[in-house]
Amino acid sequence: MYHASGAIKTKAQTDTRTNEARFTSIFWSFFKIGAFTFGGGWAMIPLIRRELVERRRWLEDGEFVDLLAIAQSGPGPIAVNTATVTGYKIRGKVGAVAAVLGAAMPSFLVILAFASVLVRYKNAPAIDAVFRGMRPAILGLLVAAVWQVGKNSVKRATDLWYVLAGAVLLFVLRQGPVTAVFTAGLMGVVAGYIERRTAAVKAKGQDSTTEGGSASARTQGQNPAAVNQKSLAGDRDTD
Repeated sequence: MYHASGAIKTKAQTDTRTNEARFTSIFWSFFKIGAFTFGGGWAMIPLIRRELVERRRWLEDGEFVDLLAIAQSGPGPIAVNTATVTGYKIRGKVGAVAAVLGAAMPSFLVILAFASVLVRYKNAPAIDAVFRGMRPAILGLLVAAVWQVGKNSVKRATDLWYVLAGAVLLFVLRQGPVTAVFTAGLMGVVAGYIERRTAAVKAKGQDSTTEGGSASARTQGQNPAAVNQKSLAGDRDTD
């Protein structure tokens, strides 16, 4: 099994992870994530990564980055999309259902139980103070997630061009995330083609140099014999 970041998984390793990841385990993992996430879908991403990559070890960083890119490219909330694709990666359709139910259930239950209270007291100073304290903490989680994902994604100096292109599209040109992701993918295709062509030209040049050196060596190897033949011919003429 191969994915875009270059990590290779054997069938035995994949089967082991699949057997360990039961429906209930996936459900409760995402239920905990959904229950302790405040501030929107992106705030859930670092918690998903910590649970699936670091704690459960169902995914590796490279796989998680690939799945996050797929989730970002699709329509709908990023948290639900991420739960869907990661759950599907871990346990197929069953894993996708378990992940989505687990991620969505806590907020559904909380809103169902406290909707009237929140509507009535949403402007209360105490409630506002609680959310003011949560927002900076969420920013810290996002920064930590960017650092963890980035250090495993940006491994070459040329990878920074993809980061720059995505930032320009999002913040300067005001394009959507889908445009940024597909543009980066197109850049990767073009860069890969250029790298392959460059490598082919270098290999061809090295082969030509090697063949030229071999021909020169063969020519030099024949020179002594040719000289001896000419010398013998000259001796016969003299006689």
